[in-house]
Amino acid sequence: TAGQIALDPSSGQIVAGDVVVQAERVLANLRAILDAAGASWSDVVKTTVYLLDMNDFPRVNEVYARALGAARPARSTVQVSALPRGVLVEIDAVASLPRRA
Repeated sequence: TAGQIALDPSSGQIVAGDVVVQAERVLANLRAILDAAGASWSDVVKTTVYLLDMNDFPRVNEVYARALGAARPARSTVQVSALPRGVLVEIDAVASLPRRA
């Protein structure tokens, strides 16, 4: 997927709230994309988490672990100087699905 930010798909607006609220929205958006592709978190092989502030890592990590459950794809987490639309977190995911016949 392309990187996902805390965009409410209904309104097209960034969700108000702290990094936890934003991470929950980002992961819900990613889950919806996976669902639409007939995939799940267990199909994700790599994620990259972009944080505006690395001090937010423990709280985002807790939300991430709760959302992904038993799935544990490879992950990189990096701090960046800015993110689109003033968000605090962005996550992208790469999933691998079997070829359809």
